[in-house]
Amino acid sequence: MYDFCIVGGGIVGLATAMAVLETRPGARLVLVEKEDALGSHQTGHNSGVIHAGVYYAPGSLKATLCREGEVATKRFCTEHGIPFAVPGKLIVATDRMELDRLGALETNARKNGIALRRVDGGELRELEPGIVGLGALLVEASGIVDYGAVARAMGAVIAKQGGQIVRSARVDRIEERGDHVRVVAGGQAWEARHAIACAGLQADRLAAASGVDIDFRIVPFRGEYYAVRPEKRALVRRMIYPVPDPALPFLGIHLTPMIDGSLTVGPNAVLALAREGYEKLALDIADVASFARFPGFWRLIGRNLRSGLGEMKDSAFKASYLEKCHKYCPSLELDDLLPYRAGIRAQAVMRDGTMVHDFLFRKSGNVLHVCNAPSPAATSAIPIGRMIAGKFD
Repeated sequence: MYDFCIVGGGIVGLATAMAVLETRPGARLVLVEKEDALGSHQTGHNSGVIHAGVYYAPGSLKATLCREGEVATKRFCTEHGIPFAVPGKLIVATDRMELDRLGALETNARKNGIALRRVDGGELRELEPGIVGLGALLVEASGIVDYGAVARAMGAVIAKQGGQIVRSARVDRIEERGDHVRVVAGGQAWEARHAIACAGLQADRLAAASGVDIDFRIVPFRGEYYAVRPEKRALVRRMIYPVPDPALPFLGIHLTPMIDGSLTVGPNAVLALAREGYEKLALDIADVASFARFPGFWRLIGRNLRSGLGEMKDSAFKASYLEKCHKYCPSLELDDLLPYRAGIRAQAVMRDGTMVHDFLFRKSGNVLHVCNAPSPAATSAIPIGRMIAGKFD
């Protein structure tokens, strides 16, 4: 009998397991992951940014966790020899409306205690000669890292603390057994006093299979990236972000120097037809049926039809995608954009069609389902794990 069973070897599940073992020395813990490697999905397919917390409402849980997570992630990387860099971020306004939004972002950031400064168009060109804009916010604390490497290091910490990690075991359901639970994966099963499900892209399915009455669905959004050709990798030194649309949970297409020395452009945010299909034309009928049968999906589409069609256009035509980049980086050309891996984001959508922008938990007896861990979950994973572990104090 284990004390805890964690389902999911993404960065949130791993951070939760670490937190459980840190606060309960000697606890018997097993983490079950369906893939043969840790961090195989959202953790290993993101942009690798260590966010500082500019975008989130002052005093909100997301703002607090991101600010704590930025510090904790850098500390963890330092302690475990994981390469990271802090090039900083420029959020660039290219028109008057974006300048107004930039002011709101600046107010948020200062209330959240984030160090930043405003730069005008002239200083922007001095800092980044390849970038144009009316002004920008310079956030020097923003960094880059390989979150796959972070996940692997977390796995090593869990093993060192006495936790067990089981790979290649897809959990089918979690059964309540009075004072304990039974976690079932095909012909395998584990009994524990408590279970925490951090199933990411499969969160709704696992919750429903475990008897939880869910009022949401996971709708997958595909984030498509391009790599800038090697000859132009020195185009920018910092991360370059557009000013985001406050009505959407996505940050827009940005330029990101990666920790391996490459430079990427992206992502967009287009509806994915497979939760874990990373190829361009990947299709999973069961995944499509899951959200197509859900009324909240159609309400979401109705409210965001125009922006959704725009994202589809960017996905289908590289020239349209490039046009978004030209707003702040006019020197990029079509031939500069090379194929790069895509990512898929798990977005929880409620029955009324609203996208869940905050954490969503569903608890049943001795089981806690983490149904939505919003961006920037990778940056905030360590304090998120502590928060989740604290729910069992």
